[in-house]
Amino acid sequence: MSRDVILTCAVTGASQSFKINPAVPITPENIARECLEAASAGAAVVHIHVRNPETGEPSMELDQYREVFERIREKNEDVLINLTTGVGAQFDPGEVEPAIGAETSNFQLPEARVRHIQELRPDICSLDIGTLNFPFTVFINTGDHVEKIAQYAREIGVKPELEVFDLGHVRQAADIVAREKVDQPPLFQLCMGVRWGAPATIDALLAMQRTLPENAVWAAFGVSHHQRPVAAMATLLGGNVRVGLEDNVYLERGVLAPGNAALVEQGVAIINALGQNVASPDRAREIYGIEKK
Repeated sequence: MSRDVILTCAVTGASQSFKINPAVPITPENIARECLEAASAGAAVVHIHVRNPETGEPSMELDQYREVFERIREKNEDVLINLTTGVGAQFDPGEVEPAIGAETSNFQLPEARVRHIQELRPDICSLDIGTLNFPFTVFINTGDHVEKIAQYAREIGVKPELEVFDLGHVRQAADIVAREKVDQPPLFQLCMGVRWGAPATIDALLAMQRTLPENAVWAAFGVSHHQRPVAAMATLLGGNVRVGLEDNVYLERGVLAPGNAALVEQGVAIINALGQNVASPDRAREIYGIEKK
């Protein structure tokens, strides 16, 4: 029987991808526009980072998040908004004093990483689990920091999306769920093909999926050319799907995506071709256990 599959679009991310594909949005206006176009193409959820409008580098500025949030809600009251808390976890050791972060580090306390969540109260916030070489920097999420972010999200009624990049991360997140640090049902995002995390293979995806708590609702994405295969695997295995320019800037080999909507359309086609339905925002709220605000 067919089921409803939630499609999330991650519209911009925090990498240097805009140097490869100029369609990657940088300004709040363009990020909001890409979110709205992704929603019109079939995305029930939009996952959002913000960037410095002048440089394109990742930003934690509350005003930029507020502008994106408000521009979306002016035009669309239904699409679920998922704001990242991932920025603020990067650590690069200093060359002279390795215990002191280099200028490229942005490592912050949980309070700084959730300030925009507390202010704007989106439907969902991403919550990265575990520490990872990512790929030449260190992406640090200590157990204490993870649980504090989960606590802050729970206090204001925001659903944390537990982002896991490897099998050990799934085990850590499952322990958090078992100790009732997040509300039911827990929401997992399986991140596949990120250096140096789990590879985007069926074996790795199955190992992570089989380690999830029994009642977990989950989605998966693959980076770069793995985006479409992982979308298909997640759909077949009973999960949900994420696509978007954060994870992949190409429509097909050698062809840059003209925007997020084109990648969403690909995701919709994959889900439908496998005999499943694309969930509406209202249906996504039911599946995720999120009330409309």
